[in-house]
Amino acid sequence: MKDPPSCGFLASEEALERFFAAFFDFSLPRAEWSHGAHVALAAYLLYDSDVPTVLPKVRQALSTYIEACGGRNADDTGYHETLTVFWLKVISRKVREEWFDSRLEAVRSMVAVYGEARELATQYYSYDLKSDTLSRKQWVEPDLRLI
Repeated sequence: MKDPPSCGFLASEEALERFFAAFFDFSLPRAEWSHGAHVALAAYLLYDSDVPTVLPKVRQALSTYIEACGGRNADDTGYHETLTVFWLKVISRKVREEWFDSRLEAVRSMVAVYGEARELATQYYSYDLKSDTLSRKQWVEPDLRLI
């Protein structure tokens, strides 16, 4: 496994808690919200939970965070349901396959594995998922392979 990208929130349990407290109160600067941070969020919440339980919280938090940062949620931009569910399923499966002694260890591992894997969904979907209006609004199963 390669080393995780440089993410200050991975330095300690306290740094991780501060980072997600800022995300959930919508004070986290947009510049700090990367793909690696999305992966970390999934691992952070899925460490001791499951996709059906965390999905409503993630859906609400991401949608609200986008708007708090001046973005908008529309047919062509903002929150994307299929990508959110896709990543939650991928991270959940991987977290369940391994044993982690702590939430921080799980988050670090998932960021190391998937923190730079922005295009992973292209291995599961045969079309441009990011620009598809239907998949932005609702979960669409992969058409190339199962998660």
